[in-house]
Amino acid sequence: MPLSDTAIRNLKPREKPYKVADFDGLFVLVKPSGSRLWQFKYRIGGKEKLLSIGPYPETSLAQARAKRDAARSMVANGIDPSEAKQEQKRRSQVQDRVTFAAQAREYLDKIRREGRADMTMRKLEWLLGMAIDDLGERPIADISAPEVLRCLRKVEARGTHETARRLRSTMGTVFRFAVASGIATPDPTYALRDALVRPKASPRAAIVEPVELGKLLRAIAGYNGQAVTKIALELLALLVPRPGELRQARWSEFDLAAAVWSVPAERMKMRRPHRVPLPDRALTLLKDLKALTGHTEFVLPSLVSVKRVMSENTLNTALRRMGYGAEEMTAHGFRATFSTLANESGLWNPDAIERALAHVEANDVRRAYARGEHWEERVRMAAWWADKLEALAGSP
Repeated sequence: MPLSDTAIRNLKPREKPYKVADFDGLFVLVKPSGSRLWQFKYRIGGKEKLLSIGPYPETSLAQARAKRDAARSMVANGIDPSEAKQEQKRRSQVQDRVTFAAQAREYLDKIRREGRADMTMRKLEWLLGMAIDDLGERPIADISAPEVLRCLRKVEARGTHETARRLRSTMGTVFRFAVASGIATPDPTYALRDALVRPKASPRAAIVEPVELGKLLRAIAGYNGQAVTKIALELLALLVPRPGELRQARWSEFDLAAAVWSVPAERMKMRRPHRVPLPDRALTLLKDLKALTGHTEFVLPSLVSVKRVMSENTLNTALRRMGYGAEEMTAHGFRATFSTLANESGLWNPDAIERALAHVEANDVRRAYARGEHWEERVRMAAWWADKLEALAGSP
């Protein structure tokens, strides 16, 4: 006998779940909790299967029968309604991720799992934040090149041309990520390659004249700010790492007995582990620094919290306090200083100099063969560089 609403409302829970049939395979499952669930029993491909239709009374008797009839029609046409339901669920989940903001978050999650450096992640989040402000809730498949260009023009209008170009490139990675997932089609940023103002190349300021370098070294020696900052500047000049690599250094990376600093791949720009030979002067500075910060994880902890590293602005701010403007010298500039003077000396293999700077050969074929670290030469070069800096610092 077919069910009625009154009959369904009067169904009482029992110790175990039980079924009460309607007709044509539809029945209501009564659970011990008192909940009532509509289910449809059918056979397809010689197998008996169940399709969950929904809870009662949220799904009324009339609605349950209509869904049952639709499912029976699918079975009659050789379509499994359970599989069709799962496919619809998958499509709905895809639709939930279809906005630019959602795809940007998925892309960021992906590269975070790949081990990108925290600094890289912060820069990408900052860049994509500008795009999300404009296009975040737009369906990514519907975003056109002119829409992207309007977003980029806002950044360009502030005079930040390089940022606009980086934003275009970063947005492109999100669009291509969506294309690979089958959510979007062409990457609209491709058409904008020549649409933005090309910024003039401006290398980071660096002192490369020996006499002026000597003056800078004496200014660092006389720096009256934080002792940790002073030592950090000396180490930057001696070891010529990228500033972020030094700021984020852990004591666990240093083997003072072997005179080696081993930087893990995840903190290197080129994602390759890097070893730095430590000359005697660097060992002295690190021992002095250990007395100040050795109780912390970080070699250069923040003044605010030892659980954080030194701010990225600290070293450049110290240079400004010593009277060196941004157009004269930057923390990153010590690398150009070393590269220029080491190459001009004619004493060292250019490949050894490049390895000391943790540069990667751009030529794929040459890189395949140039795998050596030039370690012994770099140890001698590090000692030479330390002696040269000492001599320059002592020459008025």
